[in-house]
Amino acid sequence: MAVTASGLFLPTFIDVLDGTQLAVNVASDTLKCAMITNSSTPNFDTHDHWSDLSSNEVSGTNYTAGGASLASVTLTGSSGTIKFDANDVSWSSSTISSARAAVIYDDTLTNDPLICLVNFGADYSSANGTFTITWNASGIFTLDLTP
Repeated sequence: MAVTASGLFLPTFIDVLDGTQLAVNVASDTLKCAMITNSSTPNFDTHDHWSDLSSNEVSGTNYTAGGASLASVTLTGSSGTIKFDANDVSWSSSTISSARAAVIYDDTLTNDPLICLVNFGADYSSANGTFTITWNASGIFTLDLTP
């Protein structure tokens, strides 16, 4: 099996909404974006910590294990839709091979809870250049809460 889809990690959202374990704060927590290879098999129903996926993290020159911190993270709501967004992420002068997906997780909280995975749809690499993840203009993800 391999990375086949993008999605949100259910255990984290349940823990946030039922208030028993997590208090993700996009305004003050350090949220990170790491990249994984196609060797990973994410399970959106059961994976809940970065350690569930980190064994298949990419590596290379000027790529830091654990990924890069997201900047200007926002969580906004309008007309029944929640939008999660941040600045694009890049690794300059990097040599990275076989990056298949971006994984966003909360590095501030214990065990680094997973938030979402964005599948690139193909493997991407850089050779002593800038590897940039350009998020969709609509946000990294949106949640439509209208019935």
